[in-house]
Amino acid sequence: MVRKRDRLADCLLRQGDGTTRNCLVAMSMSGLQISEEQIAAMSAHERRDLLMRLARASSTIVPHARQIRRRRLALTLAAMLVLPPWIAYLALSLPDHYVARNWAAAWVGFDVLLLVMFALTAILGLLRRQLLVLAAFGTGVLLICDAWFDVMTAAPSDRWFSAATALLVELPVAALLIGSALRLTKASAMRLWLVEPGQPLWTVPLSISDLFAEHPPPPPRPGAT
Repeated sequence: MVRKRDRLADCLLRQGDGTTRNCLVAMSMSGLQISEEQIAAMSAHERRDLLMRLARASSTIVPHARQIRRRRLALTLAAMLVLPPWIAYLALSLPDHYVARNWAAAWVGFDVLLLVMFALTAILGLLRRQLLVLAAFGTGVLLICDAWFDVMTAAPSDRWFSAATALLVELPVAALLIGSALRLTKASAMRLWLVEPGQPLWTVPLSISDLFAEHPPPPPRPGAT
C-alpha cells in the first residue's frame, strides 16, 4: 500500500491541470489524516508548494492585477527616462547660491515628518505588525535624505558638525532601520520556504507572483483528487 505521505507528495507535485489544488481537502474527505511526522518529513519544495496551494487564490485579492502592474511599470520606466535629462538640466542651470524662502518651515516640517515615521515604526514594532517593514525602511530613507541635505546646505562653519552628525548618528541609524526591514522581509520569506538561508534577498519572488501570470491557474476545486 502506498504510504499516506507518498500520496500527499504525489498530489502536491502534479502541476498544470488544476485537478489537485486542494490535496488536503481531498485526502481529508477520503479519510486520510496528515500527522506532524509526515509534515516534518516533507522537503522544502513540498512545504512551499503546500503553502501556496493552501493560500487564498491571488486572483480573488486584486482584480485586474495585470493591467495595474503594466501601468505601474510604465510609470516607473517613464520616470527613469525623464529624470536623467532633468538632472542634467538642474546641474547646468541651478546657481551655487540661492536665497531660500520658508527655510524654517521646510526643515521643521521635514523633522516633524521624521518624528511621525519614528513614532509609527516604534508603535508598529510594539504591536508586531507587518507594516513595520515599510515604516522602518521609509524612516531609514528619510534619515539618509536628512543627512544629505544637512551636509550639503550647511554653512562652512557648520559643515564639520553636520558631517559628524551624519556619519555618527543619522547614517548608522538609517542603516540599522533599513537592515532590520530587510532582515524581517527575509525571515518572513524563509518561514514560508520562499528562500534558503544563504540565498540573496533580491532573488526572493513575490508570494503572489501567480497574480500576474498570463494564464492564471484555475481556482481549487474542493474534493478534487
